Amino acid sequence: MSCADFPDAFKSLIAELKRLPGVGPRSAERIAVWLMQHPKAEPQSLAAALETASATIHPCPTCGFFATAESCGICDDPKRDSHFLCVVEQATDVLPLERSGAMTGRYHCLGGKLSPLDRVSPEDLRIPELLQRIDATLAAGGEIEVVLALGSDVEGEATANYIAEMLRGKHCRLTRIAQGLPAGGGLEHADELTLLRAMQGRRSVW
Repeated sequence: MSCADFPDAFKSLIAELKRLPGVGPRSAERIAVWLMQHPKAEPQSLAAALETASATIHPCPTCGFFATAESCGICDDPKRDSHFLCVVEQATDVLPLERSGAMTGRYHCLGGKLSPLDRVSPEDLRIPELLQRIDATLAAGGEIEVVLALGSDVEGEATANYIAEMLRGKHCRLTRIAQGLPAGGGLEHADELTLLRAMQGRRSVW
């Protein structure tokens, strides 16, 4: 019987790769083998990039998006409408909204969503910072629209309802992104909840 096994350094690499989301034991092993054996893998460059990113990238203190300077490029952009604030769950949610070209305002990343099962409470999210930003805009005599661009799952709904309750009584417009059929999708592929929200969010043609 063979007693061959990976060296300890190799097993440590596999163990670290397994910590990545969506990477199981077999995938971690394949990635480690590729990094060690493929001529174009350049593991030193990967390690350097990870070290640089870890040392220089931090959450923007204002909105929570990725930043390398004091604040992020979106918050530094003077052309952004400060009276149009889009609330998202994670910093990565900003990117598809930016690519759509639909957002001219600013963002606020919560850093997650309420989930009692995962022990995520309002204190674990950037909800106080959101309220402070809204209060500061209102105190300056401006109007503000807060758009909730949160997920439609149970946790996303709970988070949206909690924020709505926190904003009750404030002189701001609270909206939520429409939910319905995806572009190019047919009714036969839609579930009942999607169809219900598509009907509720319908708009006039003329």
